[in-house]
Amino acid sequence: MRALLVEDDGRISRFVAKGLREQAYAVDVASNGEQALYFVAVNTYDVVILDVMIPEPDGFAVCKELRRSGHRMPVIMLTARDAIEDRIEGLDRGADDYLIKPFEFRELLARLRALLRRPAALQPPVFSVGDLLVDTAGQTVSRGGHPISMTTKEYALVEFLARNAGRVVGRAEIAEHVWDEEFDPFSNLIEVYVNRVRRKIDAVGSKPLLHTRRGAGYVLGPESKPELKPGEVRNRDRA
Repeated sequence: MRALLVEDDGRISRFVAKGLREQAYAVDVASNGEQALYFVAVNTYDVVILDVMIPEPDGFAVCKELRRSGHRMPVIMLTARDAIEDRIEGLDRGADDYLIKPFEFRELLARLRALLRRPAALQPPVFSVGDLLVDTAGQTVSRGGHPISMTTKEYALVEFLARNAGRVVGRAEIAEHVWDEEFDPFSNLIEVYVNRVRRKIDAVGSKPLLHTRRGAGYVLGPESKPELKPGEVRNRDRA
């Protein structure tokens, strides 16, 4: 999952960004409203963590502009202002949640997980693809009851593929959601990680689950049988 953190306090932004990256998020950091709007214009984010008291435009104005321009990613606002009027204003401007500083980082993670389960249809905390289980709360992966050890970035890739199981996702889409703005689009890093993940999840299963669609991308799910052309029959159909 790719997050945009908008926070002008360097100490807080470093702490939150480091914690999120350790939890398999790809994180971009903006320090003011203008930079935040630019990042959203050129990148795709799964969630925005937005401080209210940032240099202009402030967090309220940024949130309002995001919604006005059609962006529908979840937005959680962070602020030291705990007046009920401020919370109402944030929600009325389009925020999905509101967290008062100082806050426990574990609570931020829990709120992010809850928000990310709220696309068009409510998504479960555990994704099941065949006998592969991806637990987003515990950030664990298992297949057929066998736990699979993964690095933070490998897990992030598997979770994104599981959220899009059965659908071909291209290289650009993976880069947008699993890597941050430092990603080099000309590198072969995605292919390297796909191959690592494939070896791990297919090593403990009877059938491959991660497939390459040449020229299109990758799909996580049971391999479907190719459709027969008119007049063709399979060998066993001849018997």
